[in-house]
Amino acid sequence: MARIVVFDSGLGSLSIITPIRKLCKVDIIYYADSKNFPYGEKTQTQLNTAINTTLNRLEENFCPDLIVIASNTPSLVLNISKPNMVTVKPPLLEAKKISKTKNIGILATKSTIVSKGLSNYIHKNNLPNSYRIHKINGSNLVNLVENGKFLTNYDHCRKIIKKELTEIITKKNIDTITLSSTHLPFLKKLLQKEFPNVKFIEPGNQVAEQVFKKIKNKQSKRNSLKIFTSGNPTVFHKKLLKLKIQSKVRSF
Repeated sequence: MARIVVFDSGLGSLSIITPIRKLCKVDIIYYADSKNFPYGEKTQTQLNTAINTTLNRLEENFCPDLIVIASNTPSLVLNISKPNMVTVKPPLLEAKKISKTKNIGILATKSTIVSKGLSNYIHKNNLPNSYRIHKINGSNLVNLVENGKFLTNYDHCRKIIKKELTEIITKKNIDTITLSSTHLPFLKKLLQKEFPNVKFIEPGNQVAEQVFKKIKNKQSKRNSLKIFTSGNPTVFHKKLLKLKIQSKVRSF
């Protein structure tokens, strides 16, 4: 029976856990590192300390078969690569297949878009010179998800989305955008409604396929989910209830 730990700085892990549970039968430990939210506003040194401390604690306490770093920020900024880990990165090759204008946006946190890790990742994907990649700071949109306003204040979210994205999408003729923070898929319907001519791509299915390949021979007969947080479990539980997730939240 495979035990998987999936973590990021809050609600973002859910956009990765859902496709994993559809594809695999596994025991999942969901760790919301709310104490360190947002990862996307930290320096590389701060992020390195937070993530390595978290990884050590998760391995010592849960002995997982696999850890999913369900956040683009550490996946790209720190470029962690270990056999028992899966990271999440922008699905650029999928975006390349979809884009007609050859102008692709990467919507990510502030730390991610300014990182050498993202620049190296773009270069590694070896896209033709005719394609243009536009890095877009989506930290304000990430905050709309973690603070729960995407569920309670539709008009406010719509105004922020329009303010943050309209100019660059229009000016750069962007027709495809990767949702390169795992919080952002929660805004996908709003984004599509505001920009119907833009395709928004999330990485969940891609990550789920990587997980399946690594644990396919250790699957269980059922899915299970245990939730932990480094923040206030009562506060985080209330956020989950708004998403109709009633699982108990434990402090860690």
